[in-house]
Amino acid sequence: MGQPITVVTKPSSRAGVVRYETNRALTGMGHERFQPGDEILGDTPTDELARRLFARGGIAGVHVNGNVITVEFSDTEVDGVEEIISGLYLYWVEGVEVPSDDELTGAVG
Repeated sequence: MGQPITVVTKPSSRAGVVRYETNRALTGMGHERFQPGDEILGDTPTDELARRLFARGGIAGVHVNGNVITVEFSDTEVDGVEEIISGLYLYWVEGVEVPSDDELTGAVG
């Protein structure tokens, strides 16, 4: 459930850097940068995306501006990043229990 993000992967002129363009803006007008080891405490979509990308491993930096996510890789393996981005707004995925109607409405049973 949720709405997947459409992602188009575009090469960069810099080796080890890939741009991902999405069909929705993830930031306002500002730039957001994340480095490995940063303590990411926020709960914005870009904060969650950065946490997921760093948890994947092999990421040396993440930059987000509007609908463009620029990822700098610390290794040559780029697989899986597009799926992480496209699944950012998905919930109730495999392994997550869907709440009952009573849980959703707050009814006491």
